[in-house]
Amino acid sequence: MRPDWDEYFMRIAFLVAERSTCLRRKVGAVVVKDRRILATGYNGAPSGIPHCAETGCLREQLKVPSGQRHELCRGLHAEQNAIIQAALHGVSLKGSSMYVTTQPCIICTKMLINAGIKEVVISEGYPDELAREFVESAGIRIRHVHIGEGSPQN
Repeated sequence: MRPDWDEYFMRIAFLVAERSTCLRRKVGAVVVKDRRILATGYNGAPSGIPHCAETGCLREQLKVPSGQRHELCRGLHAEQNAIIQAALHGVSLKGSSMYVTTQPCIICTKMLINAGIKEVVISEGYPDELAREFVESAGIRIRHVHIGEGSPQN
């Protein structure tokens, strides 16, 4: 059966997440406007820096709980990498939607706001109440999309 647009883009986000080098959580992001993909990103160490698979997870070593102390991490988040990819290629994200496998943290949320992203479509939540407050305050639409049978999350 042919997937609807939400399922199509969310499935692509899960596929992008498979490139992640994070040992804790694999996240993928796809930025879309007018049903066209503008940029993608997954979480992992910056280009040229050893991946966590090689060095171990700094957050695990320091016993940092999920949703806290984001600066104590070797990696960039999927949302950050998607925004950076767009910037590197001169692509404006203003008025776009981001499909992301996990709700953005507060750092990514602030970046999404300033990038002009109007909607965030997520598959699962994340323990960051401040991020949810910022999304609401900025007027960004947030939607949950659960993709069908056989999807990576099921």
